[in-house]
Amino acid sequence: MLSETSTATVRATLPAVGAAMGDIADLFYRKLFDAHPELLRDLFNRGNQASGTQRQALAGSIAAFAAHLVEHPDTRPDVMLDRIANKHASLGITAPQYEIVHTHLLAAIAEVLGDAVTPEVAAAWDEVYWLMANALIAIEERLYAQQGVTAGDVWREWTVTARVEDTPDVATFRIAPSDGAPAPVFRPGQYVSVQVELADGARQIRQYSLTGAPGSATRSFSVKRVRGGGGPEGEVSAHLHARLRAGDRLRVSAPYGDLVLDDSGAPLLLATAGIGCTPILSMLEHLAEEQHPSPVIVVHGDRSPADHALRADHEALTHELPDASAHFWYENPEPGTPGRTTARTGTVDLSGLPVAAGTRAYLCGPLPFMRAVRSQLLEKGVAAADIHYEVFGPDLWLAQD
Repeated sequence: MLSETSTATVRATLPAVGAAMGDIADLFYRKLFDAHPELLRDLFNRGNQASGTQRQALAGSIAAFAAHLVEHPDTRPDVMLDRIANKHASLGITAPQYEIVHTHLLAAIAEVLGDAVTPEVAAAWDEVYWLMANALIAIEERLYAQQGVTAGDVWREWTVTARVEDTPDVATFRIAPSDGAPAPVFRPGQYVSVQVELADGARQIRQYSLTGAPGSATRSFSVKRVRGGGGPEGEVSAHLHARLRAGDRLRVSAPYGDLVLDDSGAPLLLATAGIGCTPILSMLEHLAEEQHPSPVIVVHGDRSPADHALRADHEALTHELPDASAHFWYENPEPGTPGRTTARTGTVDLSGLPVAAGTRAYLCGPLPFMRAVRSQLLEKGVAAADIHYEVFGPDLWLAQD
């Protein structure tokens, strides 16, 4: 809980700090990487730094946390904190790194806001930072303990057992622990971090959702090659597509992620777009194994059937459930595409689908898609607390609200 003195100061300065948070985040990262270039080389996503999305996400999360402390002093924004902590745990973040961030973030705030940062203002925002940092550290320690690892020691060597070309831009890799030990348990919907050494010596890390059922002896993840298209080329996805073959080894983290399937038996709606189908496929395989008895609606949007990664699995797993239906939308449908699911033209539209009372929804895909589907679900009476989502990359939902 924020102290009374700091609450008043943060409330008074939040508009100015929030308005300048983009500039603060930009200066913070420049200071951080100047002092610690190894963090950009081996920890932070260089693509997200180049595009500016990581700066937006940082600014949004700090502003949202501070606003929550002021507006809801007796609670914490646990959904946001859990999402950040899971991402940090998958990267092996440890408590001493928060000291480094603190040094450069508070210096950036002071430099951007200048004389407005009085000792009282500095103390108040210092308190905000450590309330957030200590909350994250505590959650991350719990996540490490759940995986039976010491803080930061999340990496194991895995061997690629198979590679499958799903579409021209998506490849699925099946992997097994190189030491022959059992694969760590995960929950449907979780992801792993994958670390690769690039040509310039950088050891870049990316997260990929696990696509199989938790009970499998091996693990699988699918990688969509990120092409330029006006933004940075995906250097890790390009590396994996070009170089990773059966028999190769790579470093993979323990599984983490807060978008996990609720096993309460409630009706479900699983809505995805593009490569966002991957965490949902893990959920579907688990539901099929358990023969989930309640209604399940599976929704997916894509450019075309040929671009729909793992389409056959998406469809087959749905039809293994006792009470489930699949609904696919394509911007460019291809007549005659084999399958049991009727394809619709255009973008996902839930207006004609009956959504049962008490439905829990899980969304994964581009942010505009998830915003649109969430609005449709709210109109259909689905409770906001029952709509869960996963963002691939920095979580910009907060930054844009």
